Amino acid sequence: MPADQIPDRSEVAQANRRAVRRRRRRRVAAALIIVVALLLVATGPLFIWPPGQGMPARVDAIVVLGGQGNRLGKGLELARQGRAPVLVISRGLPHPVPGSVCTPRSQTWTVICFSPQPRTTQGEAEFVSRLAKQHHWRSVVLVVTPDQVIRARIRFERCYAGQVYVVTTPLPVLEWPYQIAYQWAAMFKEEVLQRTC
Repeated sequence: MPADQIPDRSEVAQANRRAVRRRRRRRVAAALIIVVALLLVATGPLFIWPPGQGMPARVDAIVVLGGQGNRLGKGLELARQGRAPVLVISRGLPHPVPGSVCTPRSQTWTVICFSPQPRTTQGEAEFVSRLAKQHHWRSVVLVVTPDQVIRARIRFERCYAGQVYVVTTPLPVLEWPYQIAYQWAAMFKEEVLQRTC
């Protein structure tokens, strides 16, 4: 082989480094694709079609948690159906709770409105747990949107010894992308950083 065709050792070394970098990039890309695929597969059963929704004919309290969707409307519907003697409403809803809803009236159920501290599902669970102990509630139903079912159930079961049921109201379509990202972050916080009531 002529001398001018013999590759320089530095050229061979550079070619090897480029090949190593390409392989490394492919591995990182493959790992990212696998992680994204796993997140997408897990998102469905965790946040879009969660298990364990529904309630018995009657519970001790209906608890409307703060968040998107017509949660207040669903809670009032359940109260009008006589599904519980108490309706508990978090003022953490995205829209203010009308004062008339929280004012005592001649209805067959009691309304308790509260502002959770902190203004999170954790704060709601802590407040409702204290109420439940005070009133000896053995069962509650949470009113949420599908994206919050599993996380709300976990929070409440850590704070409340009674039976926790969940009913849902639809989440507006345009809210889904944000809420899925939010729920993943909140689930991480709940399972890693705040594992107690």
